[in-house]
Amino acid sequence: MTEVLLQVENLRKSYGDNVVLDDIDLTVAKHDVICLIGSSGSGKSTLLRCLNLLEQVDDGVISFGGREITDPRIDPRAVRREIGMVFQAYNLFPHLSVLANCTLAPVRAGGVGRRDAEDRARTLLARFGLADKASVHPDQLSGGQQQRVALVRALCTEPKLLLLDEITAALDPELVGEVLEIVRAEAEAGMTMILATHEMAFARDVATSVCFLHQGRILEQGPPAQIFTAPREERTRAFLQRVL
Repeated sequence: MTEVLLQVENLRKSYGDNVVLDDIDLTVAKHDVICLIGSSGSGKSTLLRCLNLLEQVDDGVISFGGREITDPRIDPRAVRREIGMVFQAYNLFPHLSVLANCTLAPVRAGGVGRRDAEDRARTLLARFGLADKASVHPDQLSGGQQQRVALVRALCTEPKLLLLDEITAALDPELVGEVLEIVRAEAEAGMTMILATHEMAFARDVATSVCFLHQGRILEQGPPAQIFTAPREERTRAFLQRVL
């Protein structure tokens, strides 16, 4: 039986009168790759931020690894050591070298020895074609290289779950492929991931399940073949006709 890693039940989030997430249910098993698709403003990014406890939910339960992480007694920092997140805007520290960006969290928050943290970071940087960039600062890198560093930084904490929020949206088209290849390699290696994306071809190829969000609800969920070739909901069909 497949082990459930993340369970979301009846999740609700609003900002004032604006309901951003409405009655979200989601089950993620180990090694799943869940792609969130939908128009801007449909709730994809907010859902990811709620899963990483960057946003406080109004109602519902998020369970991770068998424990309820929406319990107010839970330390969010402990959760984030196991749930990595990569943002659209990279969010690298500009005053630190690439290597220092990648080792800061494991050393400061994870209690990893500096030498071990640097060894892991250098191994990942080499794997992603960045071995020669360890000593440079982020502003000396291209957008694609910065996003690859952001991915390495998230992986340096050895997360059980990786959240990716539109990580190619700010990239020039020619740089999108190099970042998506890294994500594809992590998926093939068994990393559990949830990603919000506008890259439909990538979602079709890599996802184990696709969720179409509309007005804060998961309107339709299923395997890529079903969602992309025979969607059940009219709004799913209309969205795919616009973007494909």
